[in-house]
Amino acid sequence: MIQDEIPILKMETIPKELQKIKYPPKELFYQGRLELLDKPKIAIVGTRRPNQYSRRVTYILASQLSKLGIVVVSGGAIGTDIIAHRGAFPNTISVMANSLDIVYPKSNRDMIQKMAIESLLISESERGVTAHPKRFIHRNRLIIGLSDIVIVIEADKNSGSARNLKIAEETRKPLYVLPHRLDESLATNEYLEQGKAKAIYNIDHFLDEVVERFQVSKVEKVEKDEFMEFCKNSPTYEEAFQKFGDVLFEKELYGEVEIINGRVIWKGKQ
Repeated sequence: MIQDEIPILKMETIPKELQKIKYPPKELFYQGRLELLDKPKIAIVGTRRPNQYSRRVTYILASQLSKLGIVVVSGGAIGTDIIAHRGAFPNTISVMANSLDIVYPKSNRDMIQKMAIESLLISESERGVTAHPKRFIHRNRLIIGLSDIVIVIEADKNSGSARNLKIAEETRKPLYVLPHRLDESLATNEYLEQGKAKAIYNIDHFLDEVVERFQVSKVEKVEKDEFMEFCKNSPTYEEAFQKFGDVLFEKELYGEVEIINGRVIWKGKQ
C-alpha cells in the first residue's frame, strides 16, 4: 500500500480543544476517522528509547484504555509513541511532525499506514514537509492540547519528552508519570517529587479513575480464551503471531507466555 493512495483531507474546522491552546493551528490535514476526536482522549508520550519496564507498561496502559473506549494520542515516533499506538489500535490518534504524504519514521511504516485507514493521522502540513526538531516541538503542543489527560512514561532532563511535562503543566492538563528508579527518568521523577504530577502506582486503580472521570463502562471479557487454548500445545512463535498478531506481544509483556527455543510456552493462569 502506498501512502499517496490514501486521500489527505483538510479539516473544515479546527478541533475545539486546539482552538484554546497558546498557538492554535491555522489549518490541519488528516487521514482516517475524524470521529475519534469526539471521544475521551489520553496522551501517552515518552522517550524514543524506553527501558523494558516502560515498554511493558506503555503497551498495557494503551491496550486497557482502548478497551474502555478511550482514544490514545501520541506522535508516531519510534519507542514509546509507536508502542502506545499499537496497544490502543484502532482507538488511537497520531499527530505527525511531517506532512502526511511522507511516512516517517520508515520503521513504523506498516503501523502508520494502518492508522491512516483505521485510526487517525493529523498534521499541520498537507504535502512536502519533512520532520525536523522544531516541528517535533510544535507537534507536542497539539498532542497535549487534544488530550484530556497526559501520561509521560519516561523522560530525561532537557529532552524532548521532558518538554511534554512543561507543556502539560502550562496548559493545566492532569499529568501522570510512572515511578522510576532514582537514576532513571530524571525529569518525571523531578515532577513527581515537586508534586506537579501524579504517579501511576497501580494500573487497575488508574483505570478506575478513568472510568469515573469519563463515565465509561469497564467491560469484562467472559468468553473462552482462544489464545490460551492455542498455546497449550506450545506452537512456534511464527504460528502464534500469524494467528493472533499483537495479542502475542501483549501476552508476552504481561508475562503470561515465554518464548523458549522459538516456541510459545503458556505461563498464565489456567
